[in-house]
Amino acid sequence: MMNKVEICGVNTSKLPVLTNAKMRELFKTMKDDDRKARNQLINGNLRLVLSVIQRFNNRGEFVDDLFQVGCIGLIKAIDNFDLAHNVKFSTYAVPMIVGEIRRYLRDNNPIRVSRSLRDVAYKALQVRDTLVNKHSREPQVGEIAGELKLPVTDVVYALEAIQEPISLFDPIYHEGGDPIYVMDQVKDEKTEDIAWLEGIAIREALARLCEREKAIVEMRFFRGKTQMEVADEIGISQAQVSRLEKAALIHMRKHM
Repeated sequence: MMNKVEICGVNTSKLPVLTNAKMRELFKTMKDDDRKARNQLINGNLRLVLSVIQRFNNRGEFVDDLFQVGCIGLIKAIDNFDLAHNVKFSTYAVPMIVGEIRRYLRDNNPIRVSRSLRDVAYKALQVRDTLVNKHSREPQVGEIAGELKLPVTDVVYALEAIQEPISLFDPIYHEGGDPIYVMDQVKDEKTEDIAWLEGIAIREALARLCEREKAIVEMRFFRGKTQMEVADEIGISQAQVSRLEKAALIHMRKHM
C-alpha cells in the first residue's frame, strides 16, 4: 500500500519539492498572514509526511488515515516554525509529525496502554531499527534492553502491550480447503482429563455434605452470591454462613 500513487486523493508521484531558499522566502511571506504561501508550504512538504508514515507501515493502520494525521502534524510544524531557530524545517517538522501519529495510534487503540509503557515500546522499536541497520540482522531483546538500560522483562512487556489485538475468527492458514482460524489453535483447558476428574471429585465431595452446607457452597461458588445474600436467603446470620462455609470446604478437602 505504501507504493500506491494516490493517497487521500493526492497524486503522490506529482508532489512538488521546495528548495531551502524557496521555503525561507515562503515562511517570511507567511508571517504577513499570506494564506497562499502557507498552502504552498503544506503542499511542498507532503513528501516529508510520506517518508514519516513509512515508519508505521507495520501497525495495521490504513495509510490514508496515517497520511491525514501526519498532515495535521505538518501543519502544526509550519504554523510554529521560526526561521530564528537556524535549523532545517525537516529537522523541526519530523518529530512533530511522528508525535501526532503516535498520539493518534495511542488514542485509537481499543486496548488502553499507559503512556510510559508506550514510550518504552516506541524507543525499543527505534533502537531495534538502529541495530538492524548497524549489524544487518535482527537484534535480540537483550541487546535492545542493553541500549535502553532497562530490564529485559520491561522491554518485552512494553512491546507486547502495543501489539494489536486479533480476532479468534482471523484465518491463519487457507489453501484450497477450509481455512484454519485462530480459535482452532486455542487450547480448551476445560476439556482436559484433569479438569474432568476434578469435576467428578467436587461432585462426590459435595454429595457428602449436609443439605445446609451443600446449599451454602452452591450459592457461594456456583451462583456467585455474597455471604450476606446467602444469609438472607437461608435465614441465618452472616457469621454463621462464614463458619458453615469454612467447615464445608474443610470437609470437602478431606474427600478430594
